[in-house]
Amino acid sequence: MHEFGPPDVLAPADTPDPVAGPGQAVIRVSYASITFIETQVRAGRSPRGDGGPALPVIPGNGVGGTVTAVGAGVDEHLVGRRVVTTTGGTGGYAEQVAVPAGEVIDVPDAVDLADATALLADGRTAIGLHRLAAPGSGDWVLVEAAGGGVGSLLVQLAAGSGARVIGAAGNAAKRDLARDLGADLTVDYTVPGWTGAILDATGGAGPAIAFDSVGGDIGRAAFEAMAPGGRFVISGVASGTFTDTRPADGDRREVRVTGLHELSAHRSAARSVGPGAATSPSVAPDLNELTREALAVAAAGHLRPTIGQIFALEEAAAAHAAIEARTTLGKTLLTTAR
Repeated sequence: MHEFGPPDVLAPADTPDPVAGPGQAVIRVSYASITFIETQVRAGRSPRGDGGPALPVIPGNGVGGTVTAVGAGVDEHLVGRRVVTTTGGTGGYAEQVAVPAGEVIDVPDAVDLADATALLADGRTAIGLHRLAAPGSGDWVLVEAAGGGVGSLLVQLAAGSGARVIGAAGNAAKRDLARDLGADLTVDYTVPGWTGAILDATGGAGPAIAFDSVGGDIGRAAFEAMAPGGRFVISGVASGTFTDTRPADGDRREVRVTGLHELSAHRSAARSVGPGAATSPSVAPDLNELTREALAVAAAGHLRPTIGQIFALEEAAAAHAAIEARTTLGKTLLTTAR
């Protein structure tokens, strides 16, 4: 990518093969993850407000593949293992990557490599948000973008905790997916007055927890429908703007506004995230810990990503265009398979 702009600024190119330096591992990439944030960064609208990476750049921050070489100081038994890893923010849309060996995460035998790649970013996000919100049995939980990569996982985790789940999405296929994954009610948040169905289902009380990944007017409508004493968890900004929730609004509504930024300070007891999962004290997790937990829950059969579409690596521009057109379902991956 030599400039910011529409999807077609992404173009295939040949680059030198990476070499494992001291403490590094080279991975032959089978799948590369795409996140919605990456489409925003490519368009020059980084939600972090940092202006995006220095150009030219290979985008992508998550891959799954096989270790082919290691550098000095790295256990050679790592070679040949199936792993997932992040790449430091860039470099993931490639056939090979070199990364710190300490950052690679083994993929359990029971988990397909494509599924593991889909769980790398979305799984850790969903596990972290679920841990933070701690839905309990009988709680009404609203999940925005319930047919997306993170949303579809949150539906499963909340339902597995005994919560009653409301899946909100903008098209029928995504609502059907949310229903198949355990949502008790689905709503179309593109329809004016969409929160009325939520208030009806909850007896006028509203949801105890809302996972807000959209922001903007949709997030604000969800916030206004919250039950007093509820938890409004901001997890994304798909609309391009964060939900406007001033402290006075939270006080007025008696709603606690929280988000992923609070995970590092979270110390309360973690809830079970699936049937048979043990409850244990929560610690401030790092991202790799959350990814390992997502993979473990998946290996136990209690969490499955929905991979709606896989594009060839050289079709990265088409993949970005599909995500921006809202035609994708669940997670989108790139593959190097020929």
